[in-house]
Amino acid sequence: MADSTGLQFVSSYAFEAMQKVDVVRLAALSDPELRLLLPCLVRMALCAPADQSQSWAQDKKLILRLLSGVEAVNSIVALLSVDFHALEQDARKEQQLRHKAGGSNGESILVSQLQHGLTLEFEHSDPLRRLRLTLSELLAVMNKVADSNGEFFLKSSELFESPVYLEEVADVLCILQAELPSLLPIVDVAEALLHVRNGDWFLCLLVANVPDSFSEVCRGLIKNGERQDEESVGGRRRTEALRQLCQMNPSQALNIRAMVVEECHLPGLGVALTLDYKPDSADDAVSPLVSYVSGLLLGTNSKVRTWFSMFIRNGQQRKRESSSVLWQMRRQLLLELVSILPRSRSTRVSNDGDMEEGGSSGYSGLREEHVVKASALLRLYCALMGIAGLRPTDEEAEQLLQLMTSRPPATPAGVRFVSLSFCKLLAFPTLVSTPEQEQLMVMWLSWMIKEEEYFESAAGVSASFGEMLLLVAMYFHSNQLSSIIELVCSTLGMKVVTAHAVRVAVTNNLSANITGFLPIHCIYQLLRSRAFTKHKVSIKDWIYRQLCETTTPIHTQLIPLIDAYINSILTPASKANPEATNQPITEQEILSVFQSSAGRGGRQRYSITTQLLILYYILSYEENLLASTKQLALMQRKPKSYSAALMDQIPIKYLITQAQGLQQELGGLHSALLRLLATNYPHLCLVEDWVCEEEVTGTLPLLRRMMLPSNTCRYTQNQEQRKLPSSSHRLMRILEHLTLLSPGDLIPYAEALTSSMALLLEPAVPRRVLQTLNKLWMGLNTVMPRRLWVMTVNALQPSAKLLRQQKYTQNDLMVDPLVVLRCDQRVYRCPPLMDIVLHMLNGYLLASKAYLHCHLKETADFDRQSQSVSTMGVPGQPDTPEVTREELKNALLAAQDSAAVQILLEVCLPTSAEQHLGANTESLLKNIRGPMPGKLKQGCMGPRASRDVENAEPEGGLLSDLREVQCLICCLLHQMFIADPNIAKLVHFQGYPQALLPLTVAGIPSIHICLDFIPELLAQPQLEKQIFAIQLLSYLCTQYALPKSLSVARLAISVMGTLLTVLTRAKRFSFFMPTLPCLVAFCQAFPPLYDDVAALLVQVGQVCASDVATKARDIDPLIARLQYLKEKPQEALVPGGQSSKLTLPQRTAEELGGADPDVQLCYCIEATFMDIISSTLHGL
Repeated sequence: MADSTGLQFVSSYAFEAMQKVDVVRLAALSDPELRLLLPCLVRMALCAPADQSQSWAQDKKLILRLLSGVEAVNSIVALLSVDFHALEQDARKEQQLRHKAGGSNGESILVSQLQHGLTLEFEHSDPLRRLRLTLSELLAVMNKVADSNGEFFLKSSELFESPVYLEEVADVLCILQAELPSLLPIVDVAEALLHVRNGDWFLCLLVANVPDSFSEVCRGLIKNGERQDEESVGGRRRTEALRQLCQMNPSQALNIRAMVVEECHLPGLGVALTLDYKPDSADDAVSPLVSYVSGLLLGTNSKVRTWFSMFIRNGQQRKRESSSVLWQMRRQLLLELVSILPRSRSTRVSNDGDMEEGGSSGYSGLREEHVVKASALLRLYCALMGIAGLRPTDEEAEQLLQLMTSRPPATPAGVRFVSLSFCKLLAFPTLVSTPEQEQLMVMWLSWMIKEEEYFESAAGVSASFGEMLLLVAMYFHSNQLSSIIELVCSTLGMKVVTAHAVRVAVTNNLSANITGFLPIHCIYQLLRSRAFTKHKVSIKDWIYRQLCETTTPIHTQLIPLIDAYINSILTPASKANPEATNQPITEQEILSVFQSSAGRGGRQRYSITTQLLILYYILSYEENLLASTKQLALMQRKPKSYSAALMDQIPIKYLITQAQGLQQELGGLHSALLRLLATNYPHLCLVEDWVCEEEVTGTLPLLRRMMLPSNTCRYTQNQEQRKLPSSSHRLMRILEHLTLLSPGDLIPYAEALTSSMALLLEPAVPRRVLQTLNKLWMGLNTVMPRRLWVMTVNALQPSAKLLRQQKYTQNDLMVDPLVVLRCDQRVYRCPPLMDIVLHMLNGYLLASKAYLHCHLKETADFDRQSQSVSTMGVPGQPDTPEVTREELKNALLAAQDSAAVQILLEVCLPTSAEQHLGANTESLLKNIRGPMPGKLKQGCMGPRASRDVENAEPEGGLLSDLREVQCLICCLLHQMFIADPNIAKLVHFQGYPQALLPLTVAGIPSIHICLDFIPELLAQPQLEKQIFAIQLLSYLCTQYALPKSLSVARLAISVMGTLLTVLTRAKRFSFFMPTLPCLVAFCQAFPPLYDDVAALLVQVGQVCASDVATKARDIDPLIARLQYLKEKPQEALVPGGQSSKLTLPQRTAEELGGADPDVQLCYCIEATFMDIISSTLHGL
């Protein structure tokens, strides 16, 4: 703002004194400086302070003494004596009046008709009228700003422009804002002052008198600012005002600059603040301007990059102005560039910006302390020209060429500088515009080629600019610019780029700590451009050697290199030559990497990084091979897949466990491996495995191994690897010793542990031994699950199979997971071992799904392609639809899962010996919900006897092996039903023994989903399925008394009524005898169903009685009793719980067995009635 030139601004010294209320510093200020701060000081002296300390009382006396000699204090005291409340009321009325008038300057409540000009009125007015005049003028500007919709204007105001009264107006302005903060928010006042002349001066005085508002004011001005400040007058005024504020408070300049970048407003202000910034300690490496602009253009925030690039582009379109912030920045950068040039090339920059040669143009070395700064400048100019579109002037281009062709010392920084110079030459060839400059660049390139080996050896780095030259040649090669290829290759002394690339040595111990351009960058670019396959150059050996020479932290180029290599193996370079592909890594090479892995003894030859990268290569190769089967089938190509035997020998889970602890050093490799594992090996990603792994490898197990004495019982490895001893005490000591080992250290003992499992099935084996073995097995499962599962399945085979030496393989178990359940029958009553079997079964069921999916994917496209070729030209040969193969696969998986569930349910049934001891599956439901009222008593007729429960607990109570096995199986079935509800539907449509219903309903929480398909099951034509549905529903209603259960129960009663009318006499007896007792559970769970059930029972009784009547049997008293029971159920039982006189006498099973079926059904109906009444009254 040129209009405030000549005015005295508040100094940084004075502002700091005001911020800290440093009375000593304030006393040292000159009178003109002190005059600017009087409004705040006077208010400070007169107003009652919140600080009542003695020190502030002394400071206040000093302030009063300081103000006592200043004449202007009296006028400010007079301003503070006004009734500001009345003034605020008038101001708000005027605002309302202006709002109604549409913002026009008509009648004013604050200021009556002016007799003279505004300046004269201000001079002759009393303090109150001065306040009113200033407030009226300020509100007018603020209202106009609010109505301007962002368009800048400059309001002419005599009051703010007269140099004679500026200080008095500033006093009034500061007092108004301090006394009326709600009417005049300081951010709004600051915005309004930008639209009057001398606004920056008023703004600085206002903020200086309210120093705490500095950040608030600056943020408000930046938020309301323009995205490109140099494009408009308003933007330049705003930038200049903020620049003055930061000069007043330089300690906050960098924070204000950060606000500018955050809001992406006023880019010129950010540059100006950087130019004004004077650091306390000079950094010889990189200047603040270079760091700031480089961070904007080379940072990761694309929004900031675009915003600042627009500032550069727009600034170049305007005519060169010395006052432009952009040209000030360019001049400063040019000065910094010239200052580091070698002395023999240095030039002098005149005041008008023209360059004057100061010496010869001969070569000279760049000083070592200037190399880093020179590299930063080159990167910045590359960003300015490439991203922001900066067009260098002739002077800038000349000096850049002089810097680029400087010869740095042989240091790592020097190597980096030469690489940057070479890249800049390639990116911006227009810098070379004259034959002399072209000759200079040719000489410099020759020097690069000559000195490359010396720089690499002298600098002590593993990558020099020789790889950069090779990389450039490959870029040109991929673009097929033959003339440039010949020129570059002749300059490098190479004829074939790919042939030279495979001879380049790999980088030893490659990691992210090695920076710069490396051979891996060259190979990666050649792989992407398919140069190796085009020229039939094998790159497999080089990639394999480089993968074997890696360490942590992993280099970022390794994963893209593997992906590009896999793509070059599977996808030909061109359709015309489908054989133009790279060769995959051989299985023998892969196996050599994993020797001595997973604690198998011996020192590992290759690092964990190499093993993880090879694992990533194999898994990614197999996944891409499956994804490309359709394209490969069209090209009649079938690349070889890695064998299952190879995958069995790779400790996948162990490597993943190791990678989990190295996630920071492996970058994205760990997450990529988890993704591939979940896709191809879902059985290695079981949730329970991850939970168990936390229990085995977590903090508590680690502390236990550290705290417990491990030297109490030491055995040699040979002793522990042999068959475990038969002595329980000695065996327990060995197992306890093994629990102190980590899972990785347990691997050598896996075979001994699994081979001895069959011995633990003998009777009288202590439970502690079995539980310890289970714990050790689960620990081994975290590092070697697949091999452990095969060993365990073979060890638990029945003795007959063991004699035949029948050994299963991993592939056998994935093809037929039910092999797991063909184990020794004694396992079914050994809970710790049954837990292991169920864990393996769950894993192999998932593995079988993945295996069949891959098999279908591998063969489908090739079979379809061969079929289309064989049937080509043969009419009437319909293609087999692909959906048929998918349906067959799904049917096989469903049959497999349902078979596993049915076998497990059969395991839950008690054996004849257990039944003799009193075990009953219904006891689980009884113990959970208590004895069911109305249970039919012992000695009743046969149909009711199926639901009898012994009152006495079985021997051992709930703590039995059968009960524990039932709980384990129910947990697995619960997980299977949640994972795939269709399994639950299929199993219940198949049906299972009715004796298991109490167990499944009470032990499987997810079985409530059966309520969804019971109506469909009731609609089946088979009578057995309808009976099973009603029996299942009776237990579900008891367990889950939900509104949905009520609706399904009503449907079941309706179906029973319908079937009564259509079933024959024999089928009626077969259907109602097992289903009538279920009505008791319906009424017990839902008493509102009593009327429907009673009506159904009477209807069934009438049908049966009518059939009996045809045989001249007197059954009429039964019908009468049923009607009486339906109408007066409360009188059916006499006090004391005794039976009513209407009830038939109790019949023995022998008597009923010889009775007519209809007679048996009639007595069953009456017994059902009595059970319903008994349970209802019991509930009341």
